[in-house]
Amino acid sequence: MRISVLGGCGAWPAAGEACSGYLVEHDGFALLVDPGYATLPRLLRQLRADDVDAVLVSHGHPDHCADLHPLLRARAYGDGSPPPLPVYALPGALDPVLALDGVARQPGTVQVNEISPGQRLGIGPFGVDSWLLPHFVPNLGLRLTAGGRVLAYTGDTGPSPDVTELARGADLFLAEATFPEEVTGNDPRYLSTARQAGQYAAAAGAGQLMLTHLWPGTSRAAALAAARPAFGGEITVAAGGVAVDLS
Repeated sequence: MRISVLGGCGAWPAAGEACSGYLVEHDGFALLVDPGYATLPRLLRQLRADDVDAVLVSHGHPDHCADLHPLLRARAYGDGSPPPLPVYALPGALDPVLALDGVARQPGTVQVNEISPGQRLGIGPFGVDSWLLPHFVPNLGLRLTAGGRVLAYTGDTGPSPDVTELARGADLFLAEATFPEEVTGNDPRYLSTARQAGQYAAAAGAGQLMLTHLWPGTSRAAALAAARPAFGGEITVAAGGVAVDLS
């Protein structure tokens, strides 16, 4: 399993950056997880729009799904004839994005599959388990398994014991860490810190920790320093161009 980071900004893309977006590949299958703002141009550096096999979305905030729209346009109006793109999300989460224009209503463009929290499903070679985690809107924590490897991803979440279960024994724990030490200017019930991510990773026995969704302007060094006291394993910060090969 290979994870390529397209972006790791929270809320909006900082200059030269992109919001949450991750290309997860295994056995030739390309799964796009959370196509947030500005992720599509970075994705297209790695593969064609027609080569995306499926999309999986944690929740409906646009910094996690807005670039689904230009991806669908690229597939619908490009030179190829790809099959309908399977998209997996909570009920209604993608309605605003899919309503931006008529592209999603064109026959054969997209196939929306609604996920129920706790449901186990298969997407290509990936087994996917989900937890409903606390956020301002319904949000799924996602656990992807393939080839004996595990990627755990929080989406965006406030504190919850389910985060530890989500990350239990994961080879890579991709954790929202909007702020380094404490949630400022937002409701701490619905967002997390790098310090908390380190604590969850340690409690779960995760192999590696990757911090993501940093508020624009947040120091990556500060985020790493906040997570290190609790977690002794490898820690990185999600940014365009970062990749992890778990195989």
